[in-house]
Amino acid sequence: MQLSIIIPAYNEEDRIVRTLQKTLDYLNQQDYLSEVIVVSDGSSDKTGSVVENKFATQGRVILKMLEYHPNRGKGYAVRYGMLKSRGEHVLFMDADYATPIEEVEKGLRLLNDGYDVAIGSRGLTASEVTHHQRFSRALAAKIYTFVQNTYLGFQYKDTQCGFKLFKHSAAHHLFAMQMLDSVIFDPEILWLAGRHGYKVTEFPVHWEHDENSRIQYDTFAKSLFVFQELFKIRHLHRN
Repeated sequence: MQLSIIIPAYNEEDRIVRTLQKTLDYLNQQDYLSEVIVVSDGSSDKTGSVVENKFATQGRVILKMLEYHPNRGKGYAVRYGMLKSRGEHVLFMDADYATPIEEVEKGLRLLNDGYDVAIGSRGLTASEVTHHQRFSRALAAKIYTFVQNTYLGFQYKDTQCGFKLFKHSAAHHLFAMQMLDSVIFDPEILWLAGRHGYKVTEFPVHWEHDENSRIQYDTFAKSLFVFQELFKIRHLHRN
């Protein structure tokens, strides 16, 4: 099996159909075996039944629906799926289809060229952003990235784009060490990758912001939580 795709989903019954249809259509045109693992993170809507009733294993694509309760956080959902993946290469992508599945080809080329981790980035010059975030959210993201890069010693343009590829061995090693269940698992994984000598690179992607995000930072408390999670990373892995 060449490719595993993990899609974390929380109350995504309204968007998961489009995302899965486009993803499965693409994969069925490829000449390799692949799997798609949807992880319903304690959804209270019909995400699980929608996936199971509308889609099934087809052609060279194996579809799996995993679900648990209660809701544990995006980081937990991604780790849960990544550690069950079997593909030589593993991608996790967001359920809103902000980045089209065709962009996986760029990441696969980088992994085949010797990188262990290839992360989609909206911050590179060659990236195409067709629907931008609101100014306030974009500004907050820039501030967060500056603080994160300073604290963790990064030089990444964008760590929060939900489109990242890993070689199988790197994925299982890194996500087995992950300790954060929140959305700040991305920088935790990248920091661990650097600490353990994995080769990581960014690549440009096409990206379209969806205002109907399941993750909102619309209060001071939520924004504070993000930074609290970020500053845990070094402490959690101090040993």
